[in-house]
Amino acid sequence: MTHAVRPWRATILTLYPEMFPGPLGLSLSGDALARGDWSLEARNIREHGLGRHRNVDDNPAGGGAGMVLRCDVLAAAIDAASGAGDERPRLLMSPRGKPLTQARVRALCAGPGLVVVCGRFEGVDERVIAGRALEEVSIGDYVLSGGEIAALTLLDACVRLLPGVMGKAESGVEESFEAGRLEYPHYTRPREWEGRAIPEVLTGGNHGAIARWRRTEADRITAERRPDLLGAAKHHSAKCPTVRGTK
Repeated sequence: MTHAVRPWRATILTLYPEMFPGPLGLSLSGDALARGDWSLEARNIREHGLGRHRNVDDNPAGGGAGMVLRCDVLAAAIDAASGAGDERPRLLMSPRGKPLTQARVRALCAGPGLVVVCGRFEGVDERVIAGRALEEVSIGDYVLSGGEIAALTLLDACVRLLPGVMGKAESGVEESFEAGRLEYPHYTRPREWEGRAIPEVLTGGNHGAIARWRRTEADRITAERRPDLLGAAKHHSAKCPTVRGTK
């Protein structure tokens, strides 16, 4: 099953539309784009700029360094790209947004698509964020030159989960963050390399033992590197207790 009848639609609002599809035009996402499983439209905010030079920014109110994307210009770009009846979420890639999580990615890729605004300069006029109901999303605690790379990251995370994009559906389930843990270690041939051997349990053919080993290793790595995930998983389990059936 694919999105061929009603493809997942991504619209990007940016000052640099030539940055898209970029890496999304290659590999699995590129193949899916060519098949029509999803669509990508990059629209230039500057088309709605003011005056002969298509100005899109102005000095920050109250003074300060840098420039700010104008609310009237950006609102016009959003309105042209996302009209009445468009149910797609409107996201603004921003370092002050809510951190992007795998759970949020799954929710977004289950919908009709996205409208993504890529900020530039010092920021975006606060009024357009409220006036056009933009959801601010961050991909990490650092600052980029603009929202384009963040948008590419978001789209890659979503597109790979669309039906038919990955070869096996399990590839999107047994991986980091899906069960509140980081993924277990992987091995392949050769059986021994530079004195390091594949763990014996993985070559013994006991699938129950392999599953237990993978869970233990996932717990160990998560505890070492992201203990916050274990706390979140326990909190989720407490809120959503397992319901046992009756015979």
